[in-house]
Parts: sequence; structure tokens; C-alpha cells
Amino acid sequence: MIHYGGSTTPIVIEDRTLAHLKVVIATKLRRGESFTVSWAHPDDVPGGRTTLWLHPSIPLRFTFDEEEPPELSREWLEELANSAHSSGGIMLVAEHFDAD
Repeated sequence: MIHYGGSTTPIVIEDRTLAHLKVVIATKLRRGESFTVSWAHPDDVPGGRTTLWLHPSIPLRFTFDEEEPPELSREWLEELANSAHSSGGIMLVAEHFDAD
């Protein structure tokens, strides 16, 4: 989950996705860079999508369900980081797996 700003309602993101997102967000914020993160709502949530404006001065906390961090995919991290550098910001998409 992401706890952002003064909102009392956390944003629920599963642990593996959140672990990858955390690395990219922390890198951008450490550099003092602001950017957006967007995602499509799951089928059971009304509405189409959400976009957050992330800024280094806004409080942010990541909460994970699992004690142990998952193994990270370099390819997925690179994809998320590349989108973070674009004018559209990070568009959170599912991880791509090789068919091999």
C-alpha cells in the first residue's frame, strides 16, 4: 500500500508491483524530481484511472504485506524508470514475462 500526503485512505498495490514502483519512485524523489504515476482501476473499482502527482515535499510511505522483499526484475525496473522520465510519467502496467 502507498500512504500519500494527508489522505487517510491507502492506495492498495500488491507487493511485487509496489516493490518495483518503490525503487523507481525513491530514485526520482531522491534526485528532487517531481512526476506522475498513473494506473487503470481494476474491474471491481468504478471509474477509469487514477494519477498521482509525486513531489519530494509530500509525505509518502510504502507498506508491504510480506516480510521478505520479492526478487526484482531489472527489465520491469527499466521500463518503469523510462516511463518516469517521460512527459506522461509512470504508467503502471503489469510485469512482462519472457515466454522462454
